Amino acid sequence: MITKTKETTTLENGVEMPLLGLGTYLAEPGEVEGAIQSALEIGYRSIDTATLYQNEESIGNALKEASVSREDIFLTSKVWNSDQGYDNTLKAFDHSLQKLGTDYLDLYLIHWPVKGKFIDTWKALEKLYDEERVRAIGVSNFLVHHLEKLMEKSEVKPMVNQVEFHPRLVQKDLMLFCIEHNIQQEAWSPIMKGRVNDIAILKELAEKHHKTPAQIVLRWDIQHGIVTIPKSVHRERIQENFNIFDFELSEDEMAKIDMLDQHDRIGPDPDHVNF
Repeated sequence: MITKTKETTTLENGVEMPLLGLGTYLAEPGEVEGAIQSALEIGYRSIDTATLYQNEESIGNALKEASVSREDIFLTSKVWNSDQGYDNTLKAFDHSLQKLGTDYLDLYLIHWPVKGKFIDTWKALEKLYDEERVRAIGVSNFLVHHLEKLMEKSEVKPMVNQVEFHPRLVQKDLMLFCIEHNIQQEAWSPIMKGRVNDIAILKELAEKHHKTPAQIVLRWDIQHGIVTIPKSVHRERIQENFNIFDFELSEDEMAKIDMLDQHDRIGPDPDHVNF
């Protein structure tokens, strides 16, 4: 169990990754710059984006104006499905760097396991990692069988797997596989687009700990050792999401949240990627 003072996790290659980051999915270019400024002022040091989000350029502008140095920020992006394949991935990476205004990424991910492409895409990520243009490489939305297939063909094992993870979708088999193979799991949509506010046990725990249901869930994430990247563009909510390192859930409370699992997805099923 992660202690209440620990704020980073160590990837297999020794790179330190913050346990809490700012997600930017669906954050409009006009609002994401202010969100990043607020997040950095509050204390966030990890920002997650992707080609799909169409806000890399705005994020680059925000980082250019930030008082925090680039070296102190953990920056993640992802290669989109239509850009997958060896050569296309290398071009997509260069394009992301240009838009973000940086000469390296801290983490680059394959966004979805596109059948017939993700192995070649991974080979491109291995090249980028070997050339030290990215500090760590990983995948997103990969299930156990995707990871097994990738690891059979790879020279470098994925360091991160970013997946949908929240109280209604625990995917314990995937969690245990990642733990066994020292692949850092990362949660997207951790607060279920606000739906955690409607779950009774989370409201009870929030009242007990003088927190919000969202804070309870984010705390549950990091105590499981899972990196979490809640998205918000509102300073008050960004601050609220950051205030999760001053309390701890008991083992019994963690187990109660685990039992909420209903294998209920908000996003697409990785086995049926058609976009």
